[in-house]
Amino acid sequence: MKFRQHLLALGLGLSLAGPALATGLDALETFVKGTRSGKAEFTQVVTAPAREGQVARSKSSSGVFEFLRPSRFRFDYRKPFEQQLVADGQTVWLYDVDLNQVTARKQSQVLGSTPAALLASAPDLKSLEAEFKLSALPEQDGQQWVQALPKSRDGQIQSVKIGFKGEQLATLDILDSFGQRSVLSFTGFQANPSLPADTFQFKPPKGADVVQQ
Repeated sequence: MKFRQHLLALGLGLSLAGPALATGLDALETFVKGTRSGKAEFTQVVTAPAREGQVARSKSSSGVFEFLRPSRFRFDYRKPFEQQLVADGQTVWLYDVDLNQVTARKQSQVLGSTPAALLASAPDLKSLEAEFKLSALPEQDGQQWVQALPKSRDGQIQSVKIGFKGEQLATLDILDSFGQRSVLSFTGFQANPSLPADTFQFKPPKGADVVQQ
């Protein structure tokens, strides 16, 4: 999976504490106010747009996600290939274990109007509304949904749909500007765990090829 595709999947996998919430917007607001850190297992299915006369092809991956506000994330991909995606607040690092290659980009330049900014960086709903047009969607598949449309037309995200099941964030459905769809599902969430600061530190392994972008 390319570096940008990983970035589009940042900042997810959080549960909500408190009573049942009436709409997806209520769930999102409660999440933004009350969830400072989180850890969950995730499954990601990426589907490329179908070419004429061909069936759309999908790729699945899974692993563990952790986050700590503000703007620190870690995705440990376990299957089918081992990769690490770490955002330390300054730099986003992508380490491909099989290739022994590290790609690094400045975090301020790559997050923008992404799911990371939508769910794990904004301090309140007002801040989100400055970057996204938010609207509640009808209940579907036992989940309450909210749609977020980036106000900036310069980004790589076309739309994001966030699904809440009961009090827990369950699904993130991302459509990028190239027509590629990425759906992330979360299980086994731990709300507001105490995460060591070094969880979000990354040092390129000895001998790894480091590419700065």
